[in-house]
Amino acid sequence: MPEDTRKKQLLELFTNITSKTKIVEPMKKIHGTLRDQEAIEREIALIMREILDQGQFKTKLSPRQLANLVVAYYDGKNDTEIARALGDEKLSKTMARARVRLKLFRDLDFKMPFDRYGMEELLESGKTMKEVSEELDVSPSTLREYRHVIEQEADTTLDPYLERIRDVMEDRDLSEQMTRGVANDGLSEAIDIAEAIDMSEL
Repeated sequence: MPEDTRKKQLLELFTNITSKTKIVEPMKKIHGTLRDQEAIEREIALIMREILDQGQFKTKLSPRQLANLVVAYYDGKNDTEIARALGDEKLSKTMARARVRLKLFRDLDFKMPFDRYGMEELLESGKTMKEVSEELDVSPSTLREYRHVIEQEADTTLDPYLERIRDVMEDRDLSEQMTRGVANDGLSEAIDIAEAIDMSEL
């Protein structure tokens, strides 16, 4: 099929779908991500503000930094990479604790060098952290990190907020899939043309 004929047919298809003579703006909404990164981070930051205002989450990170953390986690970044992106690699431990508080777990969080349930029994036995850490042969700080993971896994306080955050991220993933689908269907070239052409002039 000649290229000009193919382009014409695609443009006619878009015209029929939109039922409009000017399709510049509708095409801009389709071309690229349907919800940009900035809008997603703002929405998550607002939810984070609600969480912090409830007083259930103590951190020195701002709502926007927490939103950056969530998005970066979903993008596969580790704690050091996230801290570095925020301009301070020393924040990696702070990032890790905040991430766990938000139930954004990694497999490594649960790879303990001892039996998890044995640790829980020892912690509930009334022994001090120093005594438990000595018995498990780990430092008290490492033991506190593992205890933090177990506690946050069981804590449901923030679950309603975290569900809303997951919904935002799922919407982002869906938007990206839809955008990729348009491109993969061979329509991206026609969309580029439609953005540049006022159909009323055809």
